[in-house]
Amino acid sequence: MYFEQFYLTCLSHASYMLGSEGIAAVVDPQRDVEIYLEEAAKHGFTIEYVIETHLHADFVSGHHELAARTGAKIYLGAKAGATFEHVPIHDGDQLTFGKCHLKFLETPGHTLESVSVVVTDLDKSDRPLAVLTGDTLFIGDVGRPDLSGDMTPQQLAGMLYDSLHRKLLKLPDDVLVYPAHGAGSLCGRQMSSEKSSTIGKERATNYALRPSSRSEFVKLLTAELPDRPGYFALDVEINRSGAAPLLELPLLSALPPNEVSSRRDSGSIFLDTRPAADFGAAHVPGSIQFGLAGQYASWAAIVLGLDKEIVLVSEDRQKVAESRLRLARVGIEKITGYLEDGIAGWSRAGLPIEQTSQISVEQLHELMLEDRNGVQAVDVRRSAEWQAGHVGDALHRALDRLASTVDDLDKSKPVAVYCKGGYRSAIAASLLQRAGFKQVMNVIGGFDAWSACNLPIVIDEPAITST
Repeated sequence: MYFEQFYLTCLSHASYMLGSEGIAAVVDPQRDVEIYLEEAAKHGFTIEYVIETHLHADFVSGHHELAARTGAKIYLGAKAGATFEHVPIHDGDQLTFGKCHLKFLETPGHTLESVSVVVTDLDKSDRPLAVLTGDTLFIGDVGRPDLSGDMTPQQLAGMLYDSLHRKLLKLPDDVLVYPAHGAGSLCGRQMSSEKSSTIGKERATNYALRPSSRSEFVKLLTAELPDRPGYFALDVEINRSGAAPLLELPLLSALPPNEVSSRRDSGSIFLDTRPAADFGAAHVPGSIQFGLAGQYASWAAIVLGLDKEIVLVSEDRQKVAESRLRLARVGIEKITGYLEDGIAGWSRAGLPIEQTSQISVEQLHELMLEDRNGVQAVDVRRSAEWQAGHVGDALHRALDRLASTVDDLDKSKPVAVYCKGGYRSAIAASLLQRAGFKQVMNVIGGFDAWSACNLPIVIDEPAITST
């Protein structure tokens, strides 16, 4: 039996292909499906099955296009309410092709329709080899239980406990675990960077499997849930109906600087994908920086949503194409074009540019020592990161909430923005400049650099609850 994991680092997403005797199945495909078609051709497989473990919220799936291009049948949990032609999966359903045997388990909790796929390689044994757990069980974590509009997180967490303890943890300890996401995904909180595990290892080391009772599990999983990104519900609906093929997206046009300037005045978002240092040196006034080096598309979707008209600013056409593809993977499709010749073309046209100061952590420390009230240090990391340690006298404004809390900051004072390593702070600095802050500084290296320089930190004391 053939088995392959495809890991898309920018979305922390894992998909899979299983094959035997000329037939293949693809599980949880990413939106751009050429990799599966090429892999199938390489091994002489015909893709006959496309399996979704659930309706994904953090990316747009390629199930619809892959099925259309191969004639494959789509398998999806019966409770998904999908509007495209598919085979509804019920608990205990089975599928065999060649020496590959699949058994489906309904494992609700992350979503109502979630399923896990138990894989047996009949060439080797009639015992299960692996289980594809989707977003039910991760390496070191479990799926977040707040993606249903009809059920409370507590109700979903209870269902997730049952799915884990009555089904997945009933599998033998040596069964391999292959989830749909890894570290960095927004679908969990403490995922490992490992790409696979075993049932036994997760039973022994996964923090979410330690609570001994259902009520303890529910309490653990629903305490301090991170904010659910607004685009999650939109991606679910795209996946419920099936996304349009990527080839149907219109070609992007190179827009001359003067036309781009007029689009800015009419409300288009200028999305600059260059590195933070290049953006800081010169950029179109009012543009927002999302560097391609990080989790570019996810942060763009979190901060901008899916419905904004966007003009791309990149180094070259290759970067434009990469930017466009990665945005499409999360459902951002309203790209009206890109700035012809990038920022160089803008400058040659004599149009105004803006800059963002880049400062070191030592410089920030000196500024704060000189006058603690003279500079606003803003930490844009998540709450858990902030609580684990932060710069003294800093203000906490998580990036995903920054736009709604910007009025709490003083525009008359300089602002120095930091995150963990510098990626999110560059985004935040551009958002603050766009909001009218005139003295904005991006802190290079972020809190990691601050800690490495042994500069003083503050650790929040845990709240004490009276009993």
